[in-house]
Amino acid sequence: LLLALLAADALGKPTARQERARPGAAQHEDRPGFQYDHEAFLGKEEARSFDQLSPEESRERLGKIVDRIDDNKDGYITTEELKTWIKRVQKRYIYENVDKVWKDYDLNKDNKIAWEEYKQATYGYYL
Repeated sequence: LLLALLAADALGKPTARQERARPGAAQHEDRPGFQYDHEAFLGKEEARSFDQLSPEESRERLGKIVDRIDDNKDGYITTEELKTWIKRVQKRYIYENVDKVWKDYDLNKDNKIAWEEYKQATYGYYL
């Protein structure tokens, strides 16, 4: 029984984390779902604009972005620099999204969203 359990564990499907970790992988492979990575790194709007570029233009623009990410200008991107960049991009996306939907919820345009306005904008046709 112990041997069967060990064999099942060894042959079992790897977890998502293990599947993503590919030691020695030289290039990023665009599989289904790669768009999430692009949006996290570039932001939703910027990722869409990159979809329209040729590979050469994309590489050039990414090089400029990498220069902006490299805070200490040592020619390398550290994990912390990348984390800081992604947080900055995500924060910008959140603020832009709030600005876009605010007007839909602030029905009386007083720059405040009352509970009644929120309910009306969210559930209006149900109420």
